[in-house]
Amino acid sequence: MNPTTPGTAPQYGPQPPAPPPVTVVPVPAPHDVPADSAPRELILVSHSPLVYWWPVWVVGYVFAALTWWAGQPHQIGSEVLRFHPDSSTGVLFFLTLFLVIVISNVSVRGYASLTVVMAAVLVSVLMAYFGAWGPVLGWLGDLNVYLNQGAYFWFATLLFVVWAVTVFVVDRFNYWRIAPGQITYVTAFGTGAKSYDTENMVLEKRRDDLFRHWLLGLGSGDLRIHTYGGRSQEIFVPNVLFIGSKIGAIQQMIAIEPGKFGHAAIE
Repeated sequence: MNPTTPGTAPQYGPQPPAPPPVTVVPVPAPHDVPADSAPRELILVSHSPLVYWWPVWVVGYVFAALTWWAGQPHQIGSEVLRFHPDSSTGVLFFLTLFLVIVISNVSVRGYASLTVVMAAVLVSVLMAYFGAWGPVLGWLGDLNVYLNQGAYFWFATLLFVVWAVTVFVVDRFNYWRIAPGQITYVTAFGTGAKSYDTENMVLEKRRDDLFRHWLLGLGSGDLRIHTYGGRSQEIFVPNVLFIGSKIGAIQQMIAIEPGKFGHAAIE
């Protein structure tokens, strides 16, 4: 320190340089992902083959209305029943029933098979339109198929009731719940639930049956789930409706760690 004279400020030695300015960046507080933006649960329902039988009751109602509109009354015993004068309606109804039985139970693959079946349907419709079924069935022993209005209506109604109860109630007793990082098979009655970890899980979508998945299923498909690890399994989930719109959401959810997100279940 240097000596000072009266009336002057004290003099000191060299001062150390001032420290550089420091910019303080606030650290954001940890927060959770809002429940609204969190991945949600998805429900997959594996339907029975009866889900593909809707064309039978649709055709039954159409022919019941057609018989009511253009049919003719016939006296059979003590009752008067209304029949359509053309036996082609009965032939087409049983042809529809036959094709649905075959397609819903036999797997048919390939575009060649699709071409053959579509050609057969087109020929059948054209023959009915031009009234050619009569001579053809005449060659087969004068075979004619006539159903009255009540037969079409009540068969279609009974089938519709069974179809609706099965598709919208019974098939939903057992379902698959897809949640972030986990797939669970839930049973409404009996064994409860069984969960599978989605680590290294592989999904395989199959829609190669052109008749069942596209013609009758309107975009349905089968789902194969391959699990890996000590107890690897292959899980088959058949007859999933609108599988194309669901497979992307499923793949996204199984790749998410469940602890990082909220849960808001939807069906």
